[in-house]
Amino acid sequence: MSDSRICIALDFQTKDEVLEFLDKFKDEKLFVKVGMELFYGEGIEMIKLIKERGHKIFLDLKLHDIPNTVKSAMKQLAKLDVDMVNVHASGSIAMMKAAIDGLNEGCKGDKRPLCIAVTCLTSLDQEVLDDELLIHEELSDVVLQWAQNAKEAGLDGVVCSPLESMVIHENVGKDFLTVTPGIRLASDSVNDQKRVTTPAMAKDLTSDYIVVGRTITRASNPVETYKEVYRQFQGEYK
Repeated sequence: MSDSRICIALDFQTKDEVLEFLDKFKDEKLFVKVGMELFYGEGIEMIKLIKERGHKIFLDLKLHDIPNTVKSAMKQLAKLDVDMVNVHASGSIAMMKAAIDGLNEGCKGDKRPLCIAVTCLTSLDQEVLDDELLIHEELSDVVLQWAQNAKEAGLDGVVCSPLESMVIHENVGKDFLTVTPGIRLASDSVNDQKRVTTPAMAKDLTSDYIVVGRTITRASNPVETYKEVYRQFQGEYK
């Protein structure tokens, strides 16, 4: 679906696995996420192959470094013609502003990729914040503050749990995008994520985009599973 707000996480290691998966969808134009595992294994060539098939790409590398390094890296990523990139919100407002500057300098046309900031990973919970990271604020308050920082830096939205999407929209703005992983169908295992919801719940919680990986990629029938996720999140599949 060209209007799909469902981002399929391509949790594969090789080009052949990716192409075999994409072939199942025939002429369908998807929105897919290429993360570290795949990008570090197959590199820029993988991005080119996916774009040649007409799919949109969220390049999920979660940049986090000093501002100048992030700016330079984003300038390079902008040349890949991907549709969305991200940074860690914990890297500071200055770093996030540098990311936008790099994208603007590096993009070929007038439109740069969407840039979003990762707040608290869905594998984290309050216990980890308190005991390991020594962040003693409420997790929900940390996520909201980092979202506000991202807005101030000029980013387009954040990666967050669906459970935090509504409060972000209420406090940061309805047009500020929430991209939400941790999505499972009711019958699935939650695996290593702790803050999860179904697609239908994510819709009710105002998520703008959902990221769905193993639920689709490891399904016995990925196409039908994708359609079910679509129906739950976006309505009738056309």
